[in-house]
Amino acid sequence: MNPLTKVKLINELNEREVQLGVADKVSWHSEYKDSAWIFLGGLPYELTEGDIICVFSQYGEIVNINLVRDKKTGKSKGFCFLCYEDQRSTILAVDNFNGIK
Repeated sequence: MNPLTKVKLINELNEREVQLGVADKVSWHSEYKDSAWIFLGGLPYELTEGDIICVFSQYGEIVNINLVRDKKTGKSKGFCFLCYEDQRSTILAVDNFNGIK
């Protein structure tokens, strides 16, 4: 499935949940409401911490980033963990970037 189509479908699902009055406790938002960490996978190996911060800082202040690297070569493994100062930024980032390549 096209990544943009996937994002569009997720947004439509979120809108339907709001219209139907789906309880917050069944949403992923409530499951992770106390965490400001997100996982980023499938990243190009050439990206640096600075590149990732530039893209993801549009949704809030980033306080921690851990780009996982190979211990021997120091090259990126293509995934990282990122922490926002405010958990609301986490929701914005995940809702807007989920499924995007």
